[in-house]
Amino acid sequence: MRKLLLTAMGILLGFSTIISAQGFQGKAVYESKTVMKMDFSGRNIPEDRKKMIMERMKKAGEKTFVLSFNQIESLYKEEQKLEQPGESRGGMRFGMMGSGGEDYYKSIKDGTYAVKKDLFGKIFLVKDSLPKLEWKMSGETKMIGKYTAFKATATKTVKRPNMSALFNRNENNKGKEFTEKKIEIVAWYSMDIPVNQGPADYCGLPGLILEVSDDVTSILCSQIVLNPKDKIEIKAPSKGKEVTQEEFDTISRNKMKEMRESGAFGRGRRGGGGSGHR
Repeated sequence: MRKLLLTAMGILLGFSTIISAQGFQGKAVYESKTVMKMDFSGRNIPEDRKKMIMERMKKAGEKTFVLSFNQIESLYKEEQKLEQPGESRGGMRFGMMGSGGEDYYKSIKDGTYAVKKDLFGKIFLVKDSLPKLEWKMSGETKMIGKYTAFKATATKTVKRPNMSALFNRNENNKGKEFTEKKIEIVAWYSMDIPVNQGPADYCGLPGLILEVSDDVTSILCSQIVLNPKDKIEIKAPSKGKEVTQEEFDTISRNKMKEMRESGAFGRGRRGGGGSGHR
């Protein structure tokens, strides 16, 4: 383990002069898949309707992002796809719980982030300190494309929407709209690309994170372009009501509970937005 850490430090120190001199930058494309579970027990829903809901949830959980990065900052942005005819009709858009349309800016230099979030049509600008994970290094390696990747793990506590409770107004589900638990994060980073960056809010390893997964989401890098001819411009989002992550999480949870109690989820109203990253 000590040997691995020393090697990582040596590589980063060796590349630091080159990176600074060349204005090192790049773009990485990531495919993200989130599995959203739904419990239909106790609800009188036709099988074809259940199947349609699950298919829409599956599609909503499959996204493509582009990470533009240099040695001190990055921008993680979803590639917007055109909706097929009829996709947004006849029911609520399941992407409302996810990260659709967000621009996630990270400043490694300042240890901060800024992210634009759409919560049921209202734009928020969430600014806060980058989450700090206690990464545990491993000597385990594998190839991701042409890059040698090293494994690292960490744990964090998350609070997520409970889809079944939100869609089911049964009194037994009251107060269970959100679940909190400790999860394991598994990341694979490559010291061949010596930047302290990664997709979404992940960073803090001695190389670009090429793959990362938790209990519901897996993110895998599918393409990398280093030092392209055209200079990459990285800008932090600036529009929206500015709030901290804790403030946004509270607003989001209160809105979800309000909609559940009013029956908006069950009636299939449309909405967009996302919950916090924590």
